[in-house]
Amino acid sequence: MKELTKAEEQVMQVLWKLEKAFVKDVLEAMPDPKPAYTTVSTIIRILEQKGFVGYTAYGKSHEYYPLVEREAYSRYITKHLIKDYFAGSLSDFVSQFTKKEKLSAQELDELLDIIKDIKKKKS
Repeated sequence: MKELTKAEEQVMQVLWKLEKAFVKDVLEAMPDPKPAYTTVSTIIRILEQKGFVGYTAYGKSHEYYPLVEREAYSRYITKHLIKDYFAGSLSDFVSQFTKKEKLSAQELDELLDIIKDIKKKKS
């Protein structure tokens, strides 16, 4: 799997949400200011080359759909973020995240509950 550019990721976010879409549908779902139709079309073709997007042809029109799930890409990006910026230390990542984001006591409790649930499942 390859890392996506910001523009590619923005298009993928729309495709993940819509599940299937023509270029015009992707463009309509994008926030303002909207890029040009040709820009979105080019990005989708790049995503196709990278293996992120497939399509169904209807004559000259193509309906695009994601080949990579959002969750799979999210895991990939998180793994590389931790490896590249936190020397592979998940605890350093979590520590940095929880300190900088100024999480509320409730949010910290929710994180602890998630960790406890995962720990129970692994035991």
